Amino acid sequence: MNVQIQTVHFDADQKLLDHVNAKIEKLNTFHDKIIGAEIYLKLDNFSHQVKDKVAEIKVYVPKHSYFVKHQSKTFEESFDLAFNSLVNQVKRKKEKIQIAHI
Repeated sequence: MNVQIQTVHFDADQKLLDHVNAKIEKLNTFHDKIIGAEIYLKLDNFSHQVKDKVAEIKVYVPKHSYFVKHQSKTFEESFDLAFNSLVNQVKRKKEKIQIAHI
């Protein structure tokens, strides 16, 4: 699986990158044909005092792609919420495919 992590308006520390990579590797347990993933970590409202952290995840599988976006006060929390939503999407889609093949 090809994983790309991009940070916008900041430089991520190694701890955050390790956290993201560890979680993304777990996606293979939910879907075995993942081609790649793109993760965007952004500081939202950059020109204002309030700096919300946004995590966007795009995952590509044959003939389909998934996208989730979450925003919170920390990158870890934003990424974890987005990852959980992504796992739910993958599971639902896989169940629909399995039911259609029965």
